[in-house]
Amino acid sequence: MLTPAHDAQHPRLRYAYNTNGLTSHRLDDALTLLADSGYDGVALTLDVAHHDPFAPELGRRTAALADRLRGLGLGSVVETGARFLLDPRRKHQPTLVTPDADGRRRRVAFLRTCVDVAADLGSEAVSFWAGVPAPDQDRDEAWRWLADGVREVVAHARGRDVVCAVEPEPGMLVEDCDDWMRLALDVPEITLALDTGHCIVTGRFVPEQAVREFAPLLGAVAVEDMPRGVHEHRAPGEGDMDLPAVIGALQEVRHPGLVSFELSRDSHRADVLVPSALETIRKMEVPA
Repeated sequence: MLTPAHDAQHPRLRYAYNTNGLTSHRLDDALTLLADSGYDGVALTLDVAHHDPFAPELGRRTAALADRLRGLGLGSVVETGARFLLDPRRKHQPTLVTPDADGRRRRVAFLRTCVDVAADLGSEAVSFWAGVPAPDQDRDEAWRWLADGVREVVAHARGRDVVCAVEPEPGMLVEDCDDWMRLALDVPEITLALDTGHCIVTGRFVPEQAVREFAPLLGAVAVEDMPRGVHEHRAPGEGDMDLPAVIGALQEVRHPGLVSFELSRDSHRADVLVPSALETIRKMEVPA
């Protein structure tokens, strides 16, 4: 239901905050902070700090978390970008394009587990990325590995009625929206996890253009700020992105899903940033 301050043309957006920017908070404290600050949901990064998917009794813990989210009135998306969850010595490894077949299988198994968690939470989507190919890696071979892995995850998600959203990441095999379109031709069931800040780092779409171009295909959206050409997540107003234009475009296309802040560098000031980020972005919305 729309609030009185917004009309059918400019609906109120629904905001979430990624728990990778809340790692100094216990998960329940983080969720309470989000709810008390007026957020509509949480972008839950499964990691050692919050809802470790490899800790005991995952099913029981997930059921309890689902109850807690319902009690707080929070929706969710599941994020999979934990840095050292699969390998304590190598950041974000292994990936879907890792040359080692056992490593790729570990990543697929992890993503399947994330799908199961998302299904049990009733999450809007599971968001994941391709990975960085090795410098001497054959990119056509890496692409085949990627497509095969994504197909396996999507097939599992289909059985659990979960949306898979693939996120273009600067420097990865799927780096921008054009790369995502190529992957979508290979695996048509995927949706786009659009981090609008990435558009000013790499790719030919400006952020608000990407929102309009891919509106029907958006499975997840993030709107943190970024400096132009630098992959550095910043709070609203601390980068070079035209955030009012992006927010206006999301309202214009009537985006129904959660719109997330991913501020993983800022856990030390989450107590201040969680409420201020939402307050700042709300002022950018187009009123009725």
